[in-house]
Amino acid sequence: MRRVVLIQPIRDGRVFGKAPGSPYTMMRLASMVPEEIPVEIWDENIRTLPLDTLREGDLVGITSMTVTIERAEQIARLAMKRGAGVAVGGVHATLMRDHTKTFAHSVMVGEGYFTWQQLLQDFAAEGIKGMKPFYEDETWADLTGIASISDRVIRMVDEHNNYWTPYLEITRGCPRNCSFCTAIRVSGRKMRLRPVEEVVDEIQRRGIKRFFLTDDNFGLNFTTDPDYCAELFEALARLDLQGWTCQSEMSIAKYPELMEMSIAAHLDKHFIGFESVNPDNRGELGGKSKGVALQATEAIRTIRETGVGVVGLFVMGFDEDTSATFEAMWDFIRTSALDSASVTMLTPYPGTPFRAQVEAEDRLLDVPWSHYDTAHVTFVPNNFTVDELRGAYDWLCRKVYSPTQIARRGLRSLGRYPVAKAGKKLFGSFSTDYGYRRTYAYRNVL
Repeated sequence: MRRVVLIQPIRDGRVFGKAPGSPYTMMRLASMVPEEIPVEIWDENIRTLPLDTLREGDLVGITSMTVTIERAEQIARLAMKRGAGVAVGGVHATLMRDHTKTFAHSVMVGEGYFTWQQLLQDFAAEGIKGMKPFYEDETWADLTGIASISDRVIRMVDEHNNYWTPYLEITRGCPRNCSFCTAIRVSGRKMRLRPVEEVVDEIQRRGIKRFFLTDDNFGLNFTTDPDYCAELFEALARLDLQGWTCQSEMSIAKYPELMEMSIAAHLDKHFIGFESVNPDNRGELGGKSKGVALQATEAIRTIRETGVGVVGLFVMGFDEDTSATFEAMWDFIRTSALDSASVTMLTPYPGTPFRAQVEAEDRLLDVPWSHYDTAHVTFVPNNFTVDELRGAYDWLCRKVYSPTQIARRGLRSLGRYPVAKAGKKLFGSFSTDYGYRRTYAYRNVL
């Protein structure tokens, strides 16, 4: 084996000189490579890939979401042509293993904590000939001692200079079964927890002062594992952090003591999946929300009263949605006390019940995988034509992400902090909405 090269295909590129978020999956996989084997991380968001340096003896690992799988395929085919062994993993590979196998020697299905080590051994022993077609790891392993990030990788990635937001994982899994979500299919239904001391050690060794949790639903731990949350918050409160954010659900409003502890632990914002204000969509939301605007408004008020920010995550285009739903969504976002808002288009991702439904009803559009960015219409809707749904979504996004609305929400967010902290919080108060506006603007309609 000459070296291991781990590649993340481009998605966002650089924004004001840095990529939005660090390549966390690649960092953990690189840390599992034995010290005697050279390993490199190539993130196409921050550099042009030197693909012409690949050759026989190189093992190339590519991670990809559905939206970047076409670029992953291009990279994989070029690497294979140059004689390198190629393995592709990630969400898309897990959900569409047969498709992914058409352009890779091996497909990494599932988490890969154990199968990645097996692949390394197989390639070291016999090169490409030793690579199995599929390496499957869907055992949902205990997270204790799993894939700790090494000092070698920390130095290599240089997060402070290359990335705006370091990513971190504390828990994994989600028992909710939303019909449009891939989380339960790629991370399992059981909530799994990293030991608190390992989380603290990683934060300190990486030298990060703020981070975004990649956990699918960290807030659910308030309900399922309150003692763990309390222990975690007590530990994080002792660290010199500027703030961190997580994905959550509005049930956290029922736990005021944990909310207070989270403030002391420097938790800054919850990204909460309200999903819809249309009560007719409750069957699609896995028990997470009843889609009632009044309930969501009360949760936002309660959470913000503790001093924590709320970013509302909403999905449009459900079969029960009508033009009135878009108008109601705009009224809700406009009048609520949200710090930021994410408005996305319902997308039939591989492996989800919603995709199975639209395939069975012959409603799946023939569009590139790159359109699976939650900003394009990728299926024939129920109560709209494709153009009508696209127009309704564009109308809503123009309203939500107008400069005036971004400024209003950003100033509201900034107002949560004392004057002494306002300077440090200025960027974060506006950057979330700006990022969502930029995602929507990929379609060049703003």
